[in-house]
Amino acid sequence: MLTLSQQTKLWKNWAGNVQSRPQQVALPESVEDVVSIVNDCRRTGKHIRVVGSGHSFSRLVQTDDCLLSLERLQGVYAVDSDQHTVEVWAGTNLKDLGQLLYEHGYSQENLGDINAQSIAGAVSTGTHGTGIRFGSISTQVVGMTVVTAAGEVLECSEGQQPDLFRALQVSLGLLGILVRIRLRVVPTYRLRYRSVRMPLNECLASLDAFREDHRHFEFYAFPYSNTAQVKFMDETTELTNVNQTWSYVKKMVMENAVFWLLSESCRLIPSLCKPVSRLSAQAVPTVDESGYSHRLFATPRLVRFYEMEYSVPAEKMKDVVEELLQAIEQDQFAVHFPIECRYVKQDDIWLSPAHGRDSAFIAVHMYKGMQHQPYFERMESIFQRHGGRPHWGKMHTMKSDQLHLVLPHLADFLALRSQLDPDGLFVNPFLSELFGISPRR
Repeated sequence: MLTLSQQTKLWKNWAGNVQSRPQQVALPESVEDVVSIVNDCRRTGKHIRVVGSGHSFSRLVQTDDCLLSLERLQGVYAVDSDQHTVEVWAGTNLKDLGQLLYEHGYSQENLGDINAQSIAGAVSTGTHGTGIRFGSISTQVVGMTVVTAAGEVLECSEGQQPDLFRALQVSLGLLGILVRIRLRVVPTYRLRYRSVRMPLNECLASLDAFREDHRHFEFYAFPYSNTAQVKFMDETTELTNVNQTWSYVKKMVMENAVFWLLSESCRLIPSLCKPVSRLSAQAVPTVDESGYSHRLFATPRLVRFYEMEYSVPAEKMKDVVEELLQAIEQDQFAVHFPIECRYVKQDDIWLSPAHGRDSAFIAVHMYKGMQHQPYFERMESIFQRHGGRPHWGKMHTMKSDQLHLVLPHLADFLALRSQLDPDGLFVNPFLSELFGISPRR
C-alpha cells in the first residue's frame, strides 16, 4: 500500500551536513505507486527528490516538497541464468543485494568500501570501488526501468534507447525515478585481502605495478608522515579463513571506537591532528584473510566525516597525491584522516567522472564538527588544476561553466533532461544552480 505522509519533520543525511523539512514523504510499494506520486506532484506543482540511505555529502536530495524513498521496493525481481543478469528493485541496499546474489550463486564484479547505499543511489551518483580493470557500479548496469516526469514507464538498455541508457547510468535523479535495475553479474568468487604498511615513497614508486598486478589495489596516504596503508585484493581458491566474529570486533573497536576517540580529541584540540595522524600511520594493521567477495569489500564506517572526492587521469595519481600532502604541510591544516586513493576503468557514461579516461579517484576527509572549508578549498584547487571531475555524491564547489569544460557530454545530458522533464519536476535548488537549470514550475 502506498504511504503518503504530510509532514515537516527534519530529514538529515548520514553526515548531518544536509537537512530539509519535506512537506510530503512518499513510500511507494509498486511501480504503479510511483506513477501515481509523479502524476500527483506534477498536478499540484511539487518537486520530487528520491532518497536512498542518505550517504551523499552534497545536497542532491534536499527538498522541501516531496521526498520519495524506495525503501519498500527491495529484492530480486528476475534472474536470467543464460545471460548472467539479475534484475533487482531499485531500493535494494548493497549489503542485502550481496547476500541475495550469493543465494542465487552470483556476485557483483566490484563494490566500494561502504555497502549501506541503495543500488539506485549508487548507480545514480557513480559510486565505485577500485581496480583498473573495473568501472564504477554504473558500468555493471545493462538495463533500467524508469518512471519519467510525464508518468510514463520506460525501459532502456544498450540496444533499446541507448542515449537514454547512457544518460541514466549516472543521472543524479534528474531524468526520472529508477524503479528496477538489471545488472551484469558473475559467479560467486572468493578474494584474498591483504593490508600492509609501507613507506609512501615506495608505494608511489610502485603504482604502475600494483594497479596492473592486482585485481583490486588502493592505498591511504597519512598526512605528516611518509607512511601508507596499502590494500590488495585478488581472487583465490582458498576457503574462507575469516573469523567473522573476531574480524567484526577488530573493525568495530580499532577502526571505529578507537578512531572516534582520537577524532574527538582532535576536534577538541586541533593541534593533536599531526601526532594522531602519525600514530594512526604506525598502527596500520597487517591483515591477510580470505572470504567471499561481498563479505570482504565493505567495512563498517561509524565515525562521521565530511568528504570531497575527485577523479583525475590515472597517470596523475602520484603527482596529485604528492601535491596534496605538500599543501597540507605548507598550510599546516588540522587534519588527521588519511587521503584515500583508488583506480577506476574508463567508461562511456555521459556524466561519469571516469568518462573516456582511466581514472585515479582521490578522496579527502574531515571529521564532522571540525573546520573543513579551508582544507577542502585548497585540495579542490589542486584537483581542478589536474583536470579533476567531482564525485557527484561528495562535496565540491564546481558550477555549470566549469563542468562543461571537463564533461564532454554534459550538454547532451542537459538537452535530454529538458526533453524528459521540461518543467523541472525532479530539480531542486542545488541541481538548478549546479547545472544552470531554470525550471518553469
